[in-house]
Amino acid sequence: MILFGGSIVMIFILMAIFCPLLAPYDPYQINLYDRLQPPCREHLCGTDNIGRDILSRIIYGARVSLIVGVVATFISIALGLFFGILAGYFGGFVDKIMLCLMDIMLAFPGFLLAIGVAVAIGPGLMTLFFALSVVGWAGFARIIRGVVIATKEQAFVESARAIGVTDIGIIIKHILPNYLSMVIVMATLKVGSFILGEASLSFLGLGAQPPTPTWGSMVSAGSTFLHSAPWLSIIPGVAIAVVVIGFNILGDGLRDVLDPRLQD
Repeated sequence: MILFGGSIVMIFILMAIFCPLLAPYDPYQINLYDRLQPPCREHLCGTDNIGRDILSRIIYGARVSLIVGVVATFISIALGLFFGILAGYFGGFVDKIMLCLMDIMLAFPGFLLAIGVAVAIGPGLMTLFFALSVVGWAGFARIIRGVVIATKEQAFVESARAIGVTDIGIIIKHILPNYLSMVIVMATLKVGSFILGEASLSFLGLGAQPPTPTWGSMVSAGSTFLHSAPWLSIIPGVAIAVVVIGFNILGDGLRDVLDPRLQD
């Protein structure tokens, strides 16, 4: 599973890195004479309603999707670790406040909350980072809080505390290393989820703005021509599905290898 999922993910990563070399055409080039061309030898995935090459825009769109997915995951993990450790390790009043905040965030449907944040801030790439991070951090924090509570009373932590190791030292040297594999697994699974979230927000016009190629905006633009030119929506939709499935398969494989406890 790791090999299969990793291969899919690596293909899209290489596509995002080397998109200027791989794209057969300029993704911004307009050619009205070739508008709505079906897949053919010159345009393997066809062209859109203003003659732009779909394959080139798919390749460039991979860069946006992966950047948003990875950056939003990193921010969510960082916030989740900070607040989860703060709540789980110190407990008491701090734990109650943090737990209340997590519950408030988790009480809202994630996608609706992301839409609300994006509407409040305004569309754009930075909006995607912020909206998805706001949605994602509370789930991470809740899990981290639970494992920290379970770990901080164990013998090796008590021993470290007895010999004078500071709280920061215990967290960094004794607690975090025990759950690094779990964090890697959660992050891998979350990247796919955030890529899907980015596509959904872009579909609604709340992501990166035209002419920046994003898969979600391509699906949205193609929906107008769904009967006459279905490839406009189907091809970017397939790209979204494949990369999300790839990250999920990779995450499942890493879970089985790195942290079998998460299988249940």
